Amino acid sequence: MSLIVTYQKICQERVNALLANLFLAPQPELARLYEAMHYSVMIGGKRVRPLLVYGACETLGGTLSQADGAACAVELIHAYSLVHDDLPAMDNDDLRRGQPTTHKAYDEACAILVGDGLQTMAFEVLVDPKLNENPAEISLEMIKVLSRASGVKGMVGGQAIDLQSVGKKLDQPALEKMHRYKTGALIEASVLLGALASHQVSDQQIQQLKEYSQAIGLAFQVQDDILDVESDTQILGKTQGADIAHDKPTYPALLGLEGAKRYTKQLHEQAINALASFSSNADVLRDLATYIVERRF
Repeated sequence: MSLIVTYQKICQERVNALLANLFLAPQPELARLYEAMHYSVMIGGKRVRPLLVYGACETLGGTLSQADGAACAVELIHAYSLVHDDLPAMDNDDLRRGQPTTHKAYDEACAILVGDGLQTMAFEVLVDPKLNENPAEISLEMIKVLSRASGVKGMVGGQAIDLQSVGKKLDQPALEKMHRYKTGALIEASVLLGALASHQVSDQQIQQLKEYSQAIGLAFQVQDDILDVESDTQILGKTQGADIAHDKPTYPALLGLEGAKRYTKQLHEQAINALASFSSNADVLRDLATYIVERRF
């Protein structure tokens, strides 16, 4: 795991520096909104999605600089989703990354605007020539990938299913469908955007990376559900047991805690197998798969 710890530090520092520069208010009237956007993005986070962007790009022979725009874009989308998910009308959470949620630190109206601003900013940075070296056809494909993953066929659709599932008992296929949308879609998009940023990915490699990212996307959510049972609020940085309190369907509730743990191992194996034809350049992606199922927060 030492490789991924070092790589994570390098990529976190890189993407954090790029993100911080995005929140300079262009005029005084917008200072509070930009401050709240900065707060929502920069108060912490593992930066798993930017890591996947960078790792996929380098797996295919690209450079970190080629992936900067995509790395920022996926983190902005992720941050926007957390701000909106935490709202009283959604999950009504008070704590995120160990700090008050955006609507608590500021107010509910401001938090809604923060989410709106971060979402649209993501597409702006995805095509910003200062952060990208992509020809027009690749930029268009990247916009398609990110918009699909972020919208009703991805993250937004998954959140809608999640809200409709409170108090219901879903079977495993239904639970997996919800999480492939809500959590998995943006993780898959992160890998695909990194691959596209390399400018040298084949159709076969895209398919293999889809199989990898779909497995780790689901594993990420299963591990989240496990941690919601086993960890505590201080370590998680968010309210432990919130899913149980909100009567949401989870993998431990469906499969049992040990069954959920076995399932993460199965998904991890699927992810590693999907990368079988890749060289040692893909070791970062392999290590990220292990990190996702072994993380404790």
